[in-house]
Amino acid sequence: MLAKITSKNQLTLPKSVTQALGPVQYFEVQERAGQIILTPVRIQRGDALRAKLAELAIDEKTLDAALDWAQKAAAKPLSAKKTAPAKKPAVKKLVAARKTTAAKPSSAVKPAVKTVSKRKTAR
Repeated sequence: MLAKITSKNQLTLPKSVTQALGPVQYFEVQERAGQIILTPVRIQRGDALRAKLAELAIDEKTLDAALDWAQKAAAKPLSAKKTAPAKKPAVKKLVAARKTTAAKPSSAVKPAVKTVSKRKTAR
């Protein structure tokens, strides 16, 4: 069977080959004596986690210390913090302000002035 390398340097494999391998996304690539050898690899999440823990140098001792700290922190009662009393809503202030403006005497209200425009009519 033939495989083709695309313009983006990607290798296209025949479906008959990939179907026989099952659901594989990654291949280990080796070059031996001018031949390319592809070996299917199934990456597991556990392996990725172990690799990350090794990279961060987290061992069992560190994990035990972290768990002890978390258990102690969870066992402590939360301190009673004094909270400020809730503020009264501003709605009551607005209603009171509207009542005082509505109670003004009618003499304080200026009457609307009607202006009449004079049109020149052509005769």
